[in-house]
Amino acid sequence: MLAAILVTSGAMVLTSCSNDDDPEETTDEVEAQLQRMTLREKVGQLFYVRPECLDTTIHFNLVSTVDNSADDIKKIKLQAVNATMLGVNEKYPVGGIILYAHNIEDEAQLSAFIQQIRTLKGSPLLCIDEEGGRVARIGNNENFQVEKFESMGAIGATGDAQNAYHCGNTIGTYLKKYGFDIDFAPVADVNTNPENIVIGARAFSDDPEVAAPMVTNYLQGLKDAGVTGCIKHFPGHGDTKADTHFGYAQSLKTWEQMTSCEMITFKAGIQWGTQLIMTAHIATPNVTGSDIPATMSSVILQDKLRGELGYQNIIITDAMEMGAITKQYTNAEAAVGTLQAGADIVLGPQNFVEAFDAVVKAVEDGRLTEQRIDQSVRRVLKLKKQIGRKL
Repeated sequence: MLAAILVTSGAMVLTSCSNDDDPEETTDEVEAQLQRMTLREKVGQLFYVRPECLDTTIHFNLVSTVDNSADDIKKIKLQAVNATMLGVNEKYPVGGIILYAHNIEDEAQLSAFIQQIRTLKGSPLLCIDEEGGRVARIGNNENFQVEKFESMGAIGATGDAQNAYHCGNTIGTYLKKYGFDIDFAPVADVNTNPENIVIGARAFSDDPEVAAPMVTNYLQGLKDAGVTGCIKHFPGHGDTKADTHFGYAQSLKTWEQMTSCEMITFKAGIQWGTQLIMTAHIATPNVTGSDIPATMSSVILQDKLRGELGYQNIIITDAMEMGAITKQYTNAEAAVGTLQAGADIVLGPQNFVEAFDAVVKAVEDGRLTEQRIDQSVRRVLKLKKQIGRKL
């Protein structure tokens, strides 16, 4: 079945996402870089943060919304690197920066901001949520003249996966032009619950066999434009009712039920060669036997995603500032816990400095080994090499 869904109606053959022409050379270069890095430099590579997290003079109270941009952060409108950020960054290198709508004014400002971010310690990759539809930081900005898309659901309804390729390639082309490396898209969730308030038309379909080729063609479109995609939200946010931006959400499906639905799209993405998979903060009690969020669960990340599905690339969390995490865990518990569970990148901690310090301390006191940190850093450095950014 997967072989069939990996080809579009137009017979477009999808290729692996890897841009690596010489795996042995990449491995040698990554290992050499790893040996030169201090523990703090390694830990920094495992954090992708909002630019606001580097400005410790900013005090904001996150009340997460579906686009993860609380009103008070929008009012701050941080759109340039300042002296405080540079000072914090000297001690706290960072592997990636994610920009939101309020960080972006127009082409001139965005270009200048990205040039400044490129100078930060840690050589951060530039990331954005640009799915198309209602989650499009640039597409929904009137100062940018780019093609807009109604929704992924509308694309899925056409039944033609080449439309998903066009969407991914169009978005990837303008993201590449502006300087982004990673797009946290496409959504690989299957929208099976009509009461779902957070996914909805962000998903391509309520049918996994329709969604799967849409997901892989969207990824291919991004790749052909020179941008790395990320499928989300594992193990599937489409069957939930609640919104993890605000608090607890769960799927009551068994693993067998997920295997016949949600895993069809994720397996397709893995077979295609996706470089990143983003976790969901949903609980899956009939899979894990507990209410722990998938992001914090070794059963989901290690046993299922890595073990059963054979995924070997980067696992990145959904934003750790979201209510499903912050209402149950401190910054320290969340950052350390998700790395212990098997994640490689901690995205958007509520307090970057606290989370960073907690991971360093966890290594120093033995709750995390440096070898465990190295496993994730290797994956991150390999991606940077493939993207063409300095290690």
